[in-house]
This record gives sequence, structure tokens and C-alpha cells, in this order.
Amino acid sequence: MRRTACFALALLLATPAFATGEIESLITDADRARLEAYETTRDAAVEEAREGGSPEDIAIMDRALSASHQSFEGFDMTGDWQCRTTKVGGLANLVVYSWFRCRVTDDGSGWKLEKLSGSQRTTGRFFTDSDTRLTYLGSGSIHDAKPAAYGSGPESDQAGYAFRTGEAEWHIEFPAPHYESKLDILEFRR
Repeated sequence: MRRTACFALALLLATPAFATGEIESLITDADRARLEAYETTRDAAVEEAREGGSPEDIAIMDRALSASHQSFEGFDMTGDWQCRTTKVGGLANLVVYSWFRCRVTDDGSGWKLEKLSGSQRTTGRFFTDSDTRLTYLGSGSIHDAKPAAYGSGPESDQAGYAFRTGEAEWHIEFPAPHYESKLDILEFRR
């Protein structure tokens, strides 16, 4: 009995954080690999941004990335949000965009995000990874083009981790997005 319990515990500890539930049947191998390399990708992107970004943009990036992560328990993401993208590392080292419009809804099967304005859009869903981190799987599109379904391919598929950072603030970090940067940060505020 003791040997079986130890084996079960070892198996549980060796399993990825999102190895059960709906996400396991949805996530692509490419996105699984992106999320597994999240910390390494993030560190490399931030290093590049520090080398070539303006002091003002570095301060915005640092504020987003250094905020403490809070629990999502009791937090209502639904509603309209202002959102902005910061592209970290890659073609331009560091670019901070203006604020646009985003909306989060709950259709009974979980939170769904839609970026409603700006040239680069995203639509997707959140999955619980831990008390302080959600996994986001979505699809990117340009302007008002209809987004492809998640799983359609690397040009549109998106994966990232969402972190709550305040009473009415949170963000998603997208490691190794398909276009332009090494890390995208999509910030949200009421």
C-alpha cells in the first residue's frame, strides 16, 4: 500500500501543471512547448528590451512584469476593459502601444476574452493553472477579420499566462508570439 501511494505521488509530481481537464485536449504541441519555455523566453525578451528600449517604455514594462501576483479567487473579470500591448524583444526591442478596448464575458463555460479595437486582435478562453495564474488559449487576427478557431496553426494560435496584479488590473504574457516580438504583454485596466 505504501509503495503504491509513493508511486502515485511521484507520478503526480512529474505531470505538467495542466495535465488534466479540458485544456489538455485542446492545447497544441507548439503551444505546450511555448509555455514550457516561458521563463527562458521571458528572460531573453526582457534582456533585449533593456538593451534597446527607451527609459519610459522600460519603466512601463518593468511595472507590468514586477507587479505581485494576486489570487483570482473572487475576482470578476467580466466586463469592458482598457487594454494595451507591449512588445518585448524582437524586431524593435521594446514597443508600448496605446490603450484599446477589450471585453471579457462568461458564457457559462468560463471567461472569454475579445480584443475589440486596434489592428492586432485576440479572442480566446482562460483555464485555471493555479490560484494566481490562468492559462490563455486564443486566436489572433488582424482588424475586423474573423478569427480562426484555436488550433488552426502557428500563425493564429496564441498561448499565454494571465496574472492578476491589482483590484482592477491584470495582464497576459504571451511567450514567443508568431509575429514581431519575443514576448507580448497585454495589460488590462478598468
